[in-house]
Amino acid sequence: MTAVEAPQTRSARNENKPRLSDRAKAERSLGWKLAGPAFVIMLLVTLYPIAYAVYLSLFNYRLTDPSGRRFVFLQNYITAFGDPLFWRAVGVTVVITVITLFFELIFGFLIALVMNKVVIPRRTLRTVVLIPYAIITVVSAFSWKYAAQVDTGFINHWLHTLTFGAWDLNFNWFGGTWTSIFIICLSEIWKTTPFVSLLLLAGLANVDSSLEEAAEVDGATWWQRMTRVVLPNMKAAILVAALFRTLDAFRIYDNPFIMTGGANNTTTLSILVANETINRVEIGMGSALAVILFIFVLIIAWIFIKGFKVDLTAGRS
Repeated sequence: MTAVEAPQTRSARNENKPRLSDRAKAERSLGWKLAGPAFVIMLLVTLYPIAYAVYLSLFNYRLTDPSGRRFVFLQNYITAFGDPLFWRAVGVTVVITVITLFFELIFGFLIALVMNKVVIPRRTLRTVVLIPYAIITVVSAFSWKYAAQVDTGFINHWLHTLTFGAWDLNFNWFGGTWTSIFIICLSEIWKTTPFVSLLLLAGLANVDSSLEEAAEVDGATWWQRMTRVVLPNMKAAILVAALFRTLDAFRIYDNPFIMTGGANNTTTLSILVANETINRVEIGMGSALAVILFIFVLIIAWIFIKGFKVDLTAGRS
């Protein structure tokens, strides 16, 4: 590209960008004025802990031996990436995240379809659906733990009855890795699917019903209407729901900690950070793991935003 062509190319790109109207500019300015103070306060509140965690991650620092702190630069990160325990925790975290996100999107979309179609009693139905999400995560985790335990649980009794006695009443759900992950995922799906359904319901409400009617008149099946009309017009809502739940699930701590405590290879990244920082008081290594977790979260958010290719500010020009 020559020097003459470069300004012309930049000029063409600027011309292709949609120009904001005076109303959109006024709304954007008002938005920054209203949200600006809160944004600055949140930035100040969160920036210092993040920066301090990055600073501590560069030291070999044990809380019980503050005088022995020494600068090791990136050694904590090298040690973490070279430890099989770290990668096992990453694998468990990814498995839980993928499983819960997959089923939450499916069940959440089905529930959103029902709530979108039901007229009476719409408010009662939405309130009932949101009850699991209103329960505190710790309470929900203890409930599912007691439900799955051999001595206090009812899951084995229900399965024993439904299988006409074929299911073992003494089956230990927390005795193995995959059965433990199954209960953890089940509790997570039960609790957070209502949140996903609420976000997807907002996306369904923005889909023009005339588009579905026109597709139906043209002979499109229900599946074709869903995949070619409804879902493409819900990309923004799906992005928000998937992004929020992925970031939340990737930082999962409560359920596996209460149910297994990380036993049977169910240690997640958040549990690993807590073990290093609180149990072993290895502040340097714990801070390094926390920074790695933070970087993973940023990468996930970037992948989702780039992958969906959705402009959340569209339609405001």
